[in-house]
Order: sequence, then C-alpha cells, then structure tokens
Amino acid sequence: MLNTLKIYHTNDVHSHFEYWPRIVKQIKTGRAEFPAKGQTLLYFDCGDFMDRANSLTEGTLGQGNTLLLNQAGADAVTIGNNEGITLTKEELYSLYTEADFPVLAANLFNEEGERPHWAKISEVFTTEDGIRIGVTGATVAFQAFYHSLGWRVEDPFKILPEIIADLKNSCDFVIVLSHLGLNFDERMAQEISGIDLILGAHTHHVLPEGKRINSTLIAQTGKFGQYLGEINIQYDASTKKIASKQAMLIELTDIAEDNQGAELLDELKQKGEKVLEREVAVLSEPLHVSWYEPSPFAQLMADALKEWCKTSYSMVNSGTLLESLPAGPVTKGDLHRICPHPINPCIVDLTGDEIKEIVHAGLSREMIHKEVKGFGFRGKVMGRMAFSGITVEEAVLEDQQSHVKNIWLNGEPVIDGGIYKVAVIDMFTFGKLYPAIARNKTKTFMLPETLRDLLEWKLKKMNGQ
Repeated sequence: MLNTLKIYHTNDVHSHFEYWPRIVKQIKTGRAEFPAKGQTLLYFDCGDFMDRANSLTEGTLGQGNTLLLNQAGADAVTIGNNEGITLTKEELYSLYTEADFPVLAANLFNEEGERPHWAKISEVFTTEDGIRIGVTGATVAFQAFYHSLGWRVEDPFKILPEIIADLKNSCDFVIVLSHLGLNFDERMAQEISGIDLILGAHTHHVLPEGKRINSTLIAQTGKFGQYLGEINIQYDASTKKIASKQAMLIELTDIAEDNQGAELLDELKQKGEKVLEREVAVLSEPLHVSWYEPSPFAQLMADALKEWCKTSYSMVNSGTLLESLPAGPVTKGDLHRICPHPINPCIVDLTGDEIKEIVHAGLSREMIHKEVKGFGFRGKVMGRMAFSGITVEEAVLEDQQSHVKNIWLNGEPVIDGGIYKVAVIDMFTFGKLYPAIARNKTKTFMLPETLRDLLEWKLKKMNGQ
C-alpha cells in the first residue's frame, strides 16, 4: 500500500493578498483532513512573499508578512530579492524575529563569511511512518546589491552540491526551495544529482503540471498568489521508495476565505497604514508631474537624485512618479503611494557618446510611452526622462515630432570621449532599456535608500529640516 506526502507551495506573492485568506483556508483544511487519510502535509514559500509596494508591508517593514506566514502554518521558507535587498541589514535581521518557521538561505552570509543566525542551511521533516524529507533553500545571487547592504551572497552552484549530497545520505526525499528562476532550476536539475523536487520562484512561471528533468520535478505557481501549488508524492513506507510524484495548481476562485486569515490581514493593513500617516513635510504649492511633458515634480526628483548621490549630473524617468502632490501636508503614505517602487539610486561612469545615446532614447516617443513590467518598476509607462545638470535643446521637425538638437553638461558642450559620473536608477542597469548603462562596468548601487527616501530627504530639506 502506498502512502502520500502532500506539499503546498507558494512563490512571488509580492504582498498581493487578494487570494491569501483562501490559501490559508485550503492549508488549514488540509491540515485537518489529510492525517485521517494517512497523508502528511507540508507548506513552503519560496520567496518574494513581501513587497514594499504594499502599505501593510511598508508600514510593518515586512514583519506583518511573517505573521501571515505563521498563521498559514508555513513549515519553511526561503528568501527572495524583495526580502533580501529591499530592507536594510538591520531590518532583514528583524524580519523573522517572530517567525514560527525556519528560513532556509544556504547561500547568504554576512561580511565575515558567517550565516546570519536566522538563516539555516537545511531542515529535515519526518512523517509519522518514518520518511525523512530534507529541505534546503537558496536565493538569487544579486551580488552587487547584497554587497552594498553588507551581505555576501554566494553562487548557489558552489554551495548546494555538498548540501544536497549530505541530505541525500540521510534523507529519503530531497527538496530545494529555489528563488533562482526557472533557467537556473533547470540547470540545477541537470547538474546536481540527488534532488527530487525543486519548488521554484523569481521568474513567475506558471507550470500547471510542473516540469521534469532527469529524476527531478520542478514546480512553480506564477505570481501574486493566483494559484496554490500542490505536489503529490506517493511512496512505499516499508521500502522508503518513491513510487510517483505529480505537480498541479489549485484554482482559488471557488474556495471560501478563512475568517481568521481575513481578520489578521485587515488588522495588519490598518497597522501599516497607521505608521504611514506620519507627516514628513508641508508643501506651500502643489508639485505637478507629467509623464509626457517636462514637469516640476519630475525635475525635483532628478535634482534630489543628483544631490543625494553627490554627482554633477542625473537622469530619471518621470514614470517613477505615479501622481502629483497637492499643496499642504505630505505623509510617508503619500510618498509611498506615488513612488512605491523598490528602486535604488545608482552611479555610473558614462562617456559623452553614451550620454547622447541615452538622452536621445529617453526623450523618444517610443521610450516615453513604453509600458514596463519588472525591474522593480510599479508604474505604468516609462515617461519622459528628467535631467539635472544636463540641458537639452529640442526642435520639432517635419515629422511633427520633437527631436534632440543640442546637449550641454552644466553649460558646457558634451565631449564625446569624456567620462562623466551620472546618477541614475538601478532599473536602468537591467535588460535592454538603456544598453549603454546595462553594459557599464562601473556601477555603484546606493542601497538601502529607495527613490521615495530621496524624495522625503529632499522635501525635508526644502522645509528647512
């Protein structure tokens, strides 16, 4: 007779809690019903459970998210980049103070080369019939970002093989909680033997039946809690051999909400919003932003970026500001609402030629109207580029479009081969938005401050604080 191990898993919830009380209901129902059927249930989260774009998370610095995972009975979690690099080192140390579950982050170390006390290499779970399940976890190695915050994050492919081998020697089933992305999960399944199951994250893939590579099953549930992942593992308790393993996704639309889950969610939301009511400045006149034309609020953002980074030049897209601000008091919640992104300042060395390339692209109709998803961006369109220390003369040509005519750097012509330190934002260093910045080798990430921290600093400065 075969017994069943059931595993529920989530990934990349990103503080989207629309379905969370239903997820809690499903987990609680399983906890109550499965043991009578001779089934064991474990629940894991694979990182980016929090996102500071949500007021609950921002107001509680993610500690509210930990309480939600406690209520759901999480058996273990790993961290994603939203846990790892959108909090200060001190805030990350505090994130799991109240956790009732282990945090598996095998490739995270402090500057002295030691793992933080809250991060474990692995955890072993034992079913009532004696099956041992070994679980480890790893997060994506954004080394430059972690280094700026006082951490070291190692290549998981250097760390995991020995851990997996040790678990395989002492356990009957080995699981990796991975916040590495599907491509790396596939590579892991090909290169590291002994892994039975990879619960994935980071790339937001929806895998309705999982993906099999060699003897490894890979599963991932998309994002925002849209599905709850379920793994069914059948095994022979006498021989401790795995007979089958299957992945599926649970639709949540028809599942009732857990009342206690909904109540805790509401309580934590109110707590977060209360913290964000704190006044930070008073505006004597409104700050207007336009995504498509030059505007004073976008200019203030560019000025704040340049001044805070202590460079002579800066550039930032106006789409990072979601709304204008009226005259009167400004609260932390206002700044969070209009600038919710986990985006940080960055300094790059650019040649004059590269600056010209970026200015032309940043003022092009295509870039201004470009819709962007990811890179930490929580807005709608890129919007027009705003500059500080960089003056641009434009002219409307026969095509009725505005085109760059001349560029000056603090009143001086651009020297094509000259090198200039320019303050930008970290989202410009990713992907294909601005290749001249993405390929740059001299990036300095200015963490942990986000753009809204710079806005708060600038507004306080304007208020004489």
